[in-house]
Amino acid sequence: VQLQASGGGLVQAGGSLRLSCTTSAFTFNDYVVGWFRQAPGKEREGVSYIDNRDGATWYVDSVKGRFTISSDSAKNTVYLRMDNLKPEDTDVYYCTRKSDGTWESWGQGTLVTVSS
Repeated sequence: VQLQASGGGLVQAGGSLRLSCTTSAFTFNDYVVGWFRQAPGKEREGVSYIDNRDGATWYVDSVKGRFTISSDSAKNTVYLRMDNLKPEDTDVYYCTRKSDGTWESWGQGTLVTVSS
């Protein structure tokens, strides 16, 4: 099982980025895939997830209306479109899948830096 996040970078406040979570070696449509973020010295925070079985989505309050999660089953990839970025969105972003109630198979994260 592999999940790899990419697409991070440096952007000015108010700008946009699209993160990609490329997955392999599991049945994509059977799982929930989520995005988390973590800054040094802080706890990891859930940002958004999508249930590939029925398309249901969830967002943490701080990103509602600014971030959009989507899924492409043909590419086994989950995207996180981030608009109107704020300096407080600066973090390393990780993608992961949920299995038996547990988030697992964390890949390497991608760094998002938002300058003011």
